[in-house]
Amino acid sequence: MSEKSKTYEHILPDIQDWPIYKFSEDRNAFIKKLTDYVLQKIISSHKATPLELLNKTIYQEQKRVKTSPWKVDPQDEKEYWNSLSTELENTKTADNPDLEQLKILKRIVNRYSEEIIGHFVPKSHLFARRFLTAFFKRLYNNGWGRGHRLFWGSKKNLLSKIHITGHPEEIRSLFKLGTVVMVPTHYSNLDSIQIAYAIDGKAGLPAFSYGAGLNLYDTEILAYYMNRLGAYRVDRRKKNPVYLETLKSMASLSLIDGLNHIFFPGGTRSRSGAIEERLKLGLLNSVIDAQRHSFVNEKPQRIFIVPLAIGYHFVLEAESLINQHLKVLGKEKYLRPKKKKSIFKLIYNFLVSLRNKDSEVYLSFGKPMDIMGNVVDHNGDSFDRRGNPIDVRSYFSKDDILNVDSQRESIYTKILAERIVESFKVNNVVLSSHFVAYVLFRHIEQTNEEMDLFELLKLNVKDINVPMDSFKQKAEALLQLLKTKAEKGEVSLSRTVEHKDLDEIIKDGISKVGAYHLKKVIKLKNKKFLSTEDLKLLYYYHNKLTHYDLPNY
Repeated sequence: MSEKSKTYEHILPDIQDWPIYKFSEDRNAFIKKLTDYVLQKIISSHKATPLELLNKTIYQEQKRVKTSPWKVDPQDEKEYWNSLSTELENTKTADNPDLEQLKILKRIVNRYSEEIIGHFVPKSHLFARRFLTAFFKRLYNNGWGRGHRLFWGSKKNLLSKIHITGHPEEIRSLFKLGTVVMVPTHYSNLDSIQIAYAIDGKAGLPAFSYGAGLNLYDTEILAYYMNRLGAYRVDRRKKNPVYLETLKSMASLSLIDGLNHIFFPGGTRSRSGAIEERLKLGLLNSVIDAQRHSFVNEKPQRIFIVPLAIGYHFVLEAESLINQHLKVLGKEKYLRPKKKKSIFKLIYNFLVSLRNKDSEVYLSFGKPMDIMGNVVDHNGDSFDRRGNPIDVRSYFSKDDILNVDSQRESIYTKILAERIVESFKVNNVVLSSHFVAYVLFRHIEQTNEEMDLFELLKLNVKDINVPMDSFKQKAEALLQLLKTKAEKGEVSLSRTVEHKDLDEIIKDGISKVGAYHLKKVIKLKNKKFLSTEDLKLLYYYHNKLTHYDLPNY
């Protein structure tokens, strides 16, 4: 895998040329088109009648308003759904009940469309550039400066900590040939802003649209900016078929119109710290739906999938995530600690760490794919695994005639998900922190092989003392194996793991693994022994390498 440390020139320097800006400028027309599109899909494909859909939707919305209200909800929510319930009842005595019910359905779809689709304001984007530069300089640069002219270092120094690897050149070329859908791994709440900052400031790509949970809009300042930075709102409380169809159709129709998207296919952050293996198929299916729709309607729009593997030395919310994972995995075996940590102590430790530590992040772009997971070259042409050219239109044809087949496309969605997971594993960058965490946790496991995971996590960390000589012996064997796998294209290595000697890798990994946690993930004792102050966090960071069939050491 080629690694690029350079910062790319922007492919579209003028924000007003960006697809997301043009889409936002045409927002009202898109909402009208989306409303008609959803109604057509509901009428043509749903087995339930409009009356049945309306009854179900209004009932579920009235229940949601009563049992799960949020501050961000419109003030007229309760009155709106109650009035619709009365209005729907009155349609039964109307001259044309079906027509009146369709009118109600159209208003609901329009209301959902207005809620879901955000805006993109160039001034807000320019402010976000400045703010995020300051934020990430404090997160990734040592606060004491280490010889920097500025206390937190320069923007140039910050960008040197953001590594763009894999296949950025191909992605840049495809951006002008069709719609790009970026599908990243998901570990942290920082992922969206980290990706947005990196693709804009480092990879030189225009902004993408992305989904944001409506709950985040409860915070006024977040709501203000997300609403102006191209985010579309997703309300996970709403499970009724009309809302779900509107959300899915918004994704499909906007892709057809050339709006580039970021979809997190795992659906949520990885609780275990491991690479996601089970992806949510709904949004991926909307990508396939959009590509077929383009072909059927003789539109030239091609849709390209770009897997993205993110690599952090730390995840700020790792402690709560691994607790959630262990609770689900262990059920009654896992007893979550009742003692809550002091928020002031956590904040103090984080601020101190900002001044004493630095870090880096890797964004590793996989080879671009078509909607079936076939490799795509810089001209947008698809090739199967044997290198044979493929006409993507043929996937949607029967007897050379384009047609709709939902069962066929559900199979395509599963195949695409499998190819994305394969790409995640190949392009996942092994960081020094993942490396040392894996070796140390595996050593502790083998020393206590009679224990299951939950017994192991109850060990007193004061009793854990792994001799450095033994640790190095296992680390050397693992390092050679990873380098062999990297040569075969089965995994990617950070520049530290690939080029530094073992002692430097270990030193770098120990200093950076979970750098901002209150407890040390790996602790060096008297330069002779390794231990940990938190076995669960060590387990979390070790999980990043559990997908590679590594032998026991």
